[in-house]
Amino acid sequence: MKYHLDVTDKTCPMTYVKTRLKLDTLEPGDILEVLVNQGEPVKSIPQSAEEAGYKIVEVLPRGDKFLIVIEK
Repeated sequence: MKYHLDVTDKTCPMTYVKTRLKLDTLEPGDILEVLVNQGEPVKSIPQSAEEAGYKIVEVLPRGDKFLIVIEK
């Protein structure tokens, strides 16, 4: 399944905390699309997710924001 999470109202480290909490509820193979602001979250969320064993599918620009696609 595909899920969406908008953390544009959060700042680091809460952007990854919210992302990780959502990832923990998903089943293996599920996709999470995380909408983030430019800057630190674009680097830190993919890095932290990969370190935790998740797969970063892609990082896409969405206007002045970015969409990080993560597979559990």
